[in-house]
Amino acid sequence: MFGWGSSREVDDRLTRLEIGAGHKSDAPRSVRQVWGDGFGLMATRSLQIIIVLLLTAAIIWGMRTLTTVVIPILLALIFASTFAPVTGWLRRRNVPSALSAVIVLLGIVVILSAIGWLIVWAVRDQWDDLSSQAQDGIAQVIDWSKTLPFLPDQSQLHDWGDQITDFLTSAQFGSGALAGVGALTSFITGLVLMVVVLFFFLKDGPKLWRFLLRPFQGEGLRRAERAGAKTVETLGSYVRGTAGVAAVDALGIGIGLLILQVPLALPLSVLVFVLAFIPIVGATVAGILAALVALVANGPVNAVIVVGVVILVNQLEGNFLQPVLMGRALKLHSLVILLALTVGTVLSGILGAVLAVPLAAVAWGIVKVWDGPDTPAKWARPHRTEEL
Repeated sequence: MFGWGSSREVDDRLTRLEIGAGHKSDAPRSVRQVWGDGFGLMATRSLQIIIVLLLTAAIIWGMRTLTTVVIPILLALIFASTFAPVTGWLRRRNVPSALSAVIVLLGIVVILSAIGWLIVWAVRDQWDDLSSQAQDGIAQVIDWSKTLPFLPDQSQLHDWGDQITDFLTSAQFGSGALAGVGALTSFITGLVLMVVVLFFFLKDGPKLWRFLLRPFQGEGLRRAERAGAKTVETLGSYVRGTAGVAAVDALGIGIGLLILQVPLALPLSVLVFVLAFIPIVGATVAGILAALVALVANGPVNAVIVVGVVILVNQLEGNFLQPVLMGRALKLHSLVILLALTVGTVLSGILGAVLAVPLAAVAWGIVKVWDGPDTPAKWARPHRTEEL
């Protein structure tokens, strides 16, 4: 009846269903027993970790393989985020998007050209004097260290001194971002690509972002929107804040060097500004250079005073200026910064070190808005004991 056939056929079908149901109910229970104990959970987590590591390694390998494409896109995104307030101001005054993009792009070119010219002008003519005085300062430090009973032997000290001297006088140290790009052809290709991508980011940034959001729906769409807005906000605030902090550092240390009558004060100030974009490490290298030049020119007392000036300026910047210009939300722990710098340097050299910290800040910013505008991901929320 009801299309099932005779009573005997019905009984046969019910028997087969019961047998099938019994087999289906037994199998999952056995699987759950195997994977539900401690070793099963550990195996599951291990497999998940292996999959995540493989995906991460594949992404990093792909990015390193396509460096000529990835780096220009990242730089274009950073510049577009940095000048997003200017672009928005022009659009609110009904300036056509193409014209506003051209205006902002020309402004970026002028600013970068002016900074590049200042760096070349300040360092080029006096680089030989700067490097030679730094080498003489290293030699004096090595000679002074011979009188100490607890330092390594003389051959190790000379090896370290030669390594530092080679680094300070190398083309990689003086060329900055060029060292991360590689060959001149790749650099020109990346530069052209960055300019083109930057123009379209400035002109059609919101449209491109809406196109990328098409596959998302519901909560995934809202989460992607929050992540995109946080990325632009974080990159823009980081670069603008870092530039302001670098300018104040260069001005403060430059004034101190002029008061102490340290030679090469202008190129040293310019190097302070450039190296300030590499957190922690950049300020340390700039301070060492300034102290070495002061040691050769004015003696050890003057060098110690220069070190004190550098430390004072860095402390004022870290405790007062940086929270105001960059916001406490962008301030990462020093250990996170060091790890990011190490990973970035290993992957892409100096340029990787420059990009590592803002990318780490973006990742942390996305985590902080993962579940809502002011709601971090569950694993990143503080415990009640931490709040108390």
